[in-house]
Amino acid sequence: MKLAEDQKRQKEELHNRIIQLEKKLDQKQALELEIEQLRGSLNVIRHMGDEDDIEVLEKVDASLKDLREKEAELEDLEALNQTLIVRERKSNDELQDARKELINGLKEISTRSQIGVKRMGELDSKPFLEAMKRRYHEELAEERASEVCSLWEEYLKDPDWHPFKRIKLEGGEEYQEVIDDEDEKLRDLTDQMGIEAYKSVTSAIKEINEYNPSGRYIISELWNYGEGRKATLKEGVTFLLKLWDNAKRKRGMN
Repeated sequence: MKLAEDQKRQKEELHNRIIQLEKKLDQKQALELEIEQLRGSLNVIRHMGDEDDIEVLEKVDASLKDLREKEAELEDLEALNQTLIVRERKSNDELQDARKELINGLKEISTRSQIGVKRMGELDSKPFLEAMKRRYHEELAEERASEVCSLWEEYLKDPDWHPFKRIKLEGGEEYQEVIDDEDEKLRDLTDQMGIEAYKSVTSAIKEINEYNPSGRYIISELWNYGEGRKATLKEGVTFLLKLWDNAKRKRGMN
């Protein structure tokens, strides 16, 4: 819990510093423009008169000093930018490592719990079994359902099968990927296995597309089953502590 709170506080601090940095990056662009203008002015001043002209030399010296100050300020901004990027990356890595450890620790917890681990992209076989039971006796239905599920699991892993289409969102230029109901495989699935099997496959492919589109394999994710979304690290740690407290109470009662 302390780790989660510390990470949350550090991340909030980093985000605040990044907001400040973004403002400074705007200043950086203005500085770069100002430096270029100073260089141009310097070249003009150098050609204004003789090298022995004291006034011209003084203007050149003043411009050079101003230019060096601006370039030093620009270097400081770039150094700060790199420092913040490294710190943000380190903080994110620590959060991801903590999340992975929590997932590994909760893998054996029943999905009936509020918080648990969900296998993203896993195919629900129940609709396939129900469809086969309408055609065959139970033993053969289980065998046929297993065969069909295995086939669809291979389809889900296939990177060449991408049953999505892009639609333009209303009131903007952004696009969103949605299931393409005209996909031949999905249409055949609905005709042969029914709408529930279709829902099982499309749910699995959407999870894969969101959580692991490049790998196309099942991954474990910390999940809030009560709200149907990814659980936060803090929610996972809080749940784990409740389990620990309950286990301690039971041992004390025994």
